[in-house]
Amino acid sequence: MSSTTQVATLGGGCFWCIDAAFRRVKGVLSVCSGYTGGHTDNPTYKAICTGNSGHAEVVKVEFDSSVISFETLLAMFFTLHDATQLNRQGNDIGTQYRSVVYYHDQQQQLQTQAVIAELQSHVSEPIVTEVSPATTFYPAEHYHQDYFNENPEQGYCSILIAPKLHKFETEFSEFLSE
Repeated sequence: MSSTTQVATLGGGCFWCIDAAFRRVKGVLSVCSGYTGGHTDNPTYKAICTGNSGHAEVVKVEFDSSVISFETLLAMFFTLHDATQLNRQGNDIGTQYRSVVYYHDQQQQLQTQAVIAELQSHVSEPIVTEVSPATTFYPAEHYHQDYFNENPEQGYCSILIAPKLHKFETEFSEFLSE
């Protein structure tokens, strides 16, 4: 990794949407959907869906901080989900869908807390985003990787993810890859 390569680990509901959005961003080197924050080793999708493993659905984003800042990624992240919903995003309900930022160093922790404080000043409901140190990340099964782009006509993708991506692409157009 170069000195400008950093990692962000973010969970905001189903990882398919967050994954699809960050794959479009200039300066993002890789995106991997996966699981973290739980108490079992090598969880499977089936296991985390029970809510018993403690893991969250997250994306691990490797990015070039000389091209895109962690703060900008956080701004994008907070537009892709509702940070005031505890353990759910829309009809996706359970602790695996929690809003969470797993920080990789103290600077990320402080930046995340500052962004949340600023965001909180603009919304009346409490922001419930968990801010925790990064723990072991487990990549999700291969069929979850780049799911939206591989399955754009699938119902969940076309009905729920596509509109979020359209809004995301409109709001952050200057940060998107060609």
